[in-house]
Amino acid sequence: MLALLGRGGAAALGRARAACSPALQAARGYARPVTRRRKDIPSQLDDLPPTMLKKDYANLPVMNSVDDVVRRLLSLEMASQKEKMKIKTQQLVEKVRRSPSDNGSFEVQVAVLTARIRMFQEHLQRHPKDKNNKRRMLMDVDKRKKLLGYLRRVRYDTFENTCKQLDIQYSLPPPYTRRVTKRWLVKKAFCIKVYQEAQKLKAAERLKQRERQARARAARGQQGQEKLAQEKQTQEGQKLAQEKPAQEGTPV
Repeated sequence: MLALLGRGGAAALGRARAACSPALQAARGYARPVTRRRKDIPSQLDDLPPTMLKKDYANLPVMNSVDDVVRRLLSLEMASQKEKMKIKTQQLVEKVRRSPSDNGSFEVQVAVLTARIRMFQEHLQRHPKDKNNKRRMLMDVDKRKKLLGYLRRVRYDTFENTCKQLDIQYSLPPPYTRRVTKRWLVKKAFCIKVYQEAQKLKAAERLKQRERQARARAARGQQGQEKLAQEKQTQEGQKLAQEKPAQEGTPV
C-alpha cells in the first residue's frame, strides 16, 4: 500500500497517524493555555465615586480653583487602594464616633478593625492560599470580638448602634462544656497540687527578698546615723576651735 501511495503519500499518512495519537493530543491539551474567567468579587470600595478627592486634599480650599487635570490626578481615579482604604475607614468611623474629636473609643476601634477585616476577606477570595493575611484577619476578628463583648456588657445601646451602623452580625460565644472523666479529674488534681507547690516556693522567695530589703534599709539607716553623728562631732569641734581663740584674746 505504501508503494502505491508513494513517498509523499506515506509521509502524509505518517503525519496523520502522529496527529491522531492520544499521547500527542494529551500533550497539546496540557500545553494549551487555560483561560479562566475571574469572578466579579464585590468590594467595599465600590461605593466610592472616582471623582472624590483623596483624604489629604479633600478639605483644602485651593482645590476649588485648580485645573481639571490636577483635580483628576488628586482624585480617587488615580489613587491606590491604600488611599481608598483611608477614606473608607474614615467613613465607617464617622458613623459611630461620639464626637468630632473622638479617635480612640471602643466604637472607633471596632470601625477601623471592620474596614481591615473586610479588606482581608476580599483579598483572600482572590488569593485563598495567602496564609499570612489569613492569620492577620483572624487576629483582627478576635480583637474586634473582644471589643464588642466589652461594649455588650458595659454599654448595650452603644453596642447595638455600632453593630447596626457597621452591619456586623455578632454571635455569642458557645458555653464551655467538658465531659468529666476520671483521667481528667486526676490530671486536674495533679495540676492544682503543682500550682500550690509553686506558689509556696514563690512565697518563700518573696519572704527572703523582703528580709534582704529590710536588712539593706537598716544598714543604710545605720550608715546615715553614723554619718550624721560624724558631721555633728565635726561641727562641734569647729565651734570649739572658734571659741577657744576668742576666749584667749579677752582681757582679764
